[in-house]
Amino acid sequence: MFKILTINPGSTSTKIGVFHDEQRVFEKSIPFVEAESTRFKNVVDQLGSRFDAISHALKEAGIEIDGFDAVVGRGGLLAPIPSGTYEVSDEMEDYLRQAPRGEHASNLGAFLARRFASLSACLACIVDPVSVDELADVARVSGAPEIERVSLVHALNQKAVARKVAKKLGKPYESCRFIVAHLGSGATIGAHIGGKIVDVLGAKQDGPMSAERAGGLPVDGLIQLCFSGRYTKAELERKMLSGWGFLAYLGTRDLRGVMEKSKTDAKAALVLDAFIYQVAKGIGELSTVLEGEIDAIILTGGMTYSEDLNERILKRTAFLAPIHIIPGEDELEALAEGALRVLNGTEKLREYRSEKSA
Repeated sequence: MFKILTINPGSTSTKIGVFHDEQRVFEKSIPFVEAESTRFKNVVDQLGSRFDAISHALKEAGIEIDGFDAVVGRGGLLAPIPSGTYEVSDEMEDYLRQAPRGEHASNLGAFLARRFASLSACLACIVDPVSVDELADVARVSGAPEIERVSLVHALNQKAVARKVAKKLGKPYESCRFIVAHLGSGATIGAHIGGKIVDVLGAKQDGPMSAERAGGLPVDGLIQLCFSGRYTKAELERKMLSGWGFLAYLGTRDLRGVMEKSKTDAKAALVLDAFIYQVAKGIGELSTVLEGEIDAIILTGGMTYSEDLNERILKRTAFLAPIHIIPGEDELEALAEGALRVLNGTEKLREYRSEKSA
């Protein structure tokens, strides 16, 4: 039996879990309030505070902090890499410390994993970060030589639910052809072929809008907005990440609030219809990538707890393929599974390189 500590740092909390092989034996969400975060100039400066809070939570639960076989953290905004489980290295930490792709709480996952792993002299790793990039060459061509399409995707959850559905179908994930729509604060839709996410409609480029992100935007309008003088570059970047979508139209990120408001408010009804329309349109677009040969369409993420939302997406897409719904995003479980695949020898541990490797 392998004992695994999983760590998922977010902007307002740090979620941790302890697993004995696949069995979850402990889970806790440790609040990290905004007032505390403002004490730190950079995300990595939060390391000591978060480490102490996790140590305290484990000790309070009677769990020794030096008895693990692996410690796995959520991967952050790394350089583009193939999916898999990666050992935390100096090169990885250096990249995350410089944060050329942006500051995000998930960047702390590797640092926390390595620090706790040093106490047990065990493996420190990350699994399927959002920077997973397995796009087919043809999918990278944007139409403008100066701009290449890249992948930023909810790879951890997308891969985890794809493996679950593949198991239900009695097939290896690597033999399946899936479209996976992750619907949360951001929305990404991925085309999965041969165990790779070969094309993506992303939350920050050409995907659907979501709770706080715009998704794809008309280029002419965006150019005009960029040069209008209304916003600085930094302000626009913040809006792109967390200031548009439902929030900008309706003043809330909460799907339940949007759905309730849509019953009596025409604007809310239109925004909700547009979101469903865009998700379904994205699924339909990626069905051409799979040439219509689709084992399943998978809906996942926090929004898919809404049966009404699911039914409305199904109405537009069910003709394409069987649809499986796996609500939420159990990232702690997905992290543990990635580490376990390496510990039991079913998957090879990968070595991180800041320059993309095959």
